[in-house]
Amino acid sequence: MGDKPIWEQIGSSFIQHYYQLFDNDRTQLGAIYMDASCLTWEGRQFQGKAAIVEKLCSLPFQKIQHSITAQDHQPTPDSCIISTVVGQLKADEDPIVGFHQMFLLKNISDAWVCTNDMFRLALHSFG
Repeated sequence: MGDKPIWEQIGSSFIQHYYQLFDNDRTQLGAIYMDASCLTWEGRQFQGKAAIVEKLCSLPFQKIQHSITAQDHQPTPDSCIISTVVGQLKADEDPIVGFHQMFLLKNISDAWVCTNDMFRLALHSFG
């Protein structure tokens, strides 16, 4: 079996780095976004590095741990990478809950940054 395609290697490395930062020091997440980046968090929109980091740092838990169940990566026609993640998270003493997250990564000045980020908890509302 050959090596993974480069976009899978980059996507996997990004995912590992992102959740390591998120779980250990969310204040450092600004390094992966740019001023034009967009975040959709549970349907709410945030644009720009400062607004995104402010949102992520204001989440109401002290500690969190993500467990990645699956991740998929694809190259785009404009040389970006789309990465999707399915997993579970445990925040403080709350029950474990599933989540889905999608990232669009772009290479700018020889560094991969997240231009778009969409997150949803895997909760079902049948009402």
